[in-house]
Amino acid sequence: MSKEANPRRLADNEAKAVARMLRVSPQKLNLLAQLIRGKKVDRALADLEFSRKRIAHEVKKTLESAIANAENNHGLDVDDLVVSQAFVGKAMVMKRFSARARGRASRIEKPFANLTIIVREVEAQANA
Repeated sequence: MSKEANPRRLADNEAKAVARMLRVSPQKLNLLAQLIRGKKVDRALADLEFSRKRIAHEVKKTLESAIANAENNHGLDVDDLVVSQAFVGKAMVMKRFSARARGRASRIEKPFANLTIIVREVEAQANA
């Protein structure tokens, strides 16, 4: 009498990881998502390791989580993984204020973002 399990939304050769509430604007996070999109995972990890962006460490952790999910949960080969999708979504925005001249106040918005990384196993190209 229990409910049926939700069907898997991803293909059998895909795995994903989601990082929520990252303290960075979605626009800045999307620059790193563009950097790794479509690359092999070892190359993407190297790019994130040497990126000078502050949030690159969190993006790297999310990518490593997606790789671990692919290997442990779905039995995919790590050497054949490619970052098929990396997209950014908006999360909440903290509103703060800053005191200004003449008794006025300005609004300061501190945005948060969500990051989703999907890795896909591709067949190794035959050298023919």
